[in-house]
Amino acid sequence: MSGVETTDLRPGHRISRVIKGGWQLAGDHGAVDRATAVADMEAFVDAGIATFDCADIYTGVEAMIGDAIADIRRRRGAAVADRVTVHTKLVPDLSRLADLRPDEVEAIVDRSLKRLGIERLHLVQFFWWDLSIGRPVEALEMLRTCRQKGKIGNLGVNNWDSAQIGPFVDAGYDLVSAQVQYSVLDRRPSHGLADWAAARDIRFLCYGTLAGGFLTEAWLDRPDPGFAFENRSLVKYRLIIDEFGSWDDFQTLLRLLRGIGDKHGVSLASVATRWVLDQPQVAAAIVGARYARHLPKTLQVFDVALDDEDRAAIAALQAGRGPLGPVYGLEGDRASRHGRIMKYNLNTRPDDTVLGAGDG
Repeated sequence: MSGVETTDLRPGHRISRVIKGGWQLAGDHGAVDRATAVADMEAFVDAGIATFDCADIYTGVEAMIGDAIADIRRRRGAAVADRVTVHTKLVPDLSRLADLRPDEVEAIVDRSLKRLGIERLHLVQFFWWDLSIGRPVEALEMLRTCRQKGKIGNLGVNNWDSAQIGPFVDAGYDLVSAQVQYSVLDRRPSHGLADWAAARDIRFLCYGTLAGGFLTEAWLDRPDPGFAFENRSLVKYRLIIDEFGSWDDFQTLLRLLRGIGDKHGVSLASVATRWVLDQPQVAAAIVGARYARHLPKTLQVFDVALDDEDRAAIAALQAGRGPLGPVYGLEGDRASRHGRIMKYNLNTRPDDTVLGAGDG
């Protein structure tokens, strides 16, 4: 088996090119065996997937990662525990944007540090639901102040295209990354943002690589489920499939990926992930594995090299298909069916409800 690939976002900030995601460990995504999830994080570290993604709004996840790091440190020492690189997010509630104070921003950073039990957040990824509300520049300035104090290593952003990121870069903020949704189904980051980011040394950290599990063998040759899901993640990505094409078009894609996987001796999920890792400006793919039992399959991505024939076949199937528009453009419209499944106030209301159904 090949080793886990790594890359540097900045000097001294090395990450694994597959990042262990945390959203699936939060509420609304099905039952989670907390003890097993925490214990299994060590297996990812030992395998070389030592970069973890979380957020202040992922209920309980920062604390879970903190417990895992503390347990590793206690049993195996600081040298092993310090292999873990933590990327968290700062996402102030929509209801607080108008009056959020800079000192509250630093308090959120301090809370993340306490939950994680570490001295410095390696990366804080900033997001502001509506840039027309409140003082987002002051919030990011406070994050830069926290960086100067040693509480944060680097800064990035989430779910923004160049129109949103540009003013902050022009104001002198060093943003090392943009976390964006990117998959064989959703190529919006390639519609201009990648070239723009390359000129400014901003790399992509990509979520949705497996579309919440839709881009796996589990959905091959399955009938269209509609939107009858309890898992909000599946609703989100089922909407993306709609933007790509029909359910039959999606099945054609799965069969193509399966065929390429058979050719290389890996899963279709590995092909889908490898495709993302090979795209310009992509630093890493975030894979939402709750437990370690799927770790061997996850590591297959480092054993496959797509050839020109593979890439051409995928590109031919993608041609002319959506989603269209800028990164997060569909989801950022709170009146759209993409926007209505989001939860906007998870910091102050962990039991926050969605604005509407996903199939409207």
